[in-house]
Amino acid sequence: MYSILLSAGWPIWPLLIISIVGLAIVLERSWYLRQTYIFPKNCLETAFSLVNQILNKKTGLEQSITELAQLSPASPLLACALREKLNGSSADTALEELQVTAQATWQKLDRYLGALATIATVAPLLGLFGTVVGMIEIFGSQGAINGAAGSPQQLAHGISVALYNTAFGLLIAIPALAAWRGLRAMANQRQRECEEFTRQLFKKLYPNDTVNRS
Repeated sequence: MYSILLSAGWPIWPLLIISIVGLAIVLERSWYLRQTYIFPKNCLETAFSLVNQILNKKTGLEQSITELAQLSPASPLLACALREKLNGSSADTALEELQVTAQATWQKLDRYLGALATIATVAPLLGLFGTVVGMIEIFGSQGAINGAAGSPQQLAHGISVALYNTAFGLLIAIPALAAWRGLRAMANQRQRECEEFTRQLFKKLYPNDTVNRS
């Protein structure tokens, strides 16, 4: 492997760096977007249990709601609806606060996906750049400038730089694009689940307002 990197020349190193960054993003997002991480065990049960306690006018629930908000990336949405109801906010006010909290939650779900899409786009261009560098080494050799036959070793090196960089660029871009599409779908699925669970919670907290809106 090291010999291949040497044969590909210096243009391969930017490709190697972005491949490491891309792999780190894929591993981190795959772990982060798991359903069991976004909605850990007993998270929803705890939220709906707090709903019943709020509707039954039970006091001293602030600490429980704060603890719920820290359970997962999605739990601040549930805690926001509960806190607004506990504070006596109207349905419209609660919806405004939920929209603000939702935007912060969606940003957490989408984090680094833009960088991964950029890697999928840039990798072929860096491969093409390496190809151009290899061609320059071929035609810019001293023998080629003087109109004589160039060194076979230098010719072979230029061709290897060109081909290796093209191959590495595609080898990075194709998996990165596939991973981005898969992770994008996972993020969208987690977002829909957050919206659905929050909607169910909101219906229980504000039943009359929900009926009037439908």
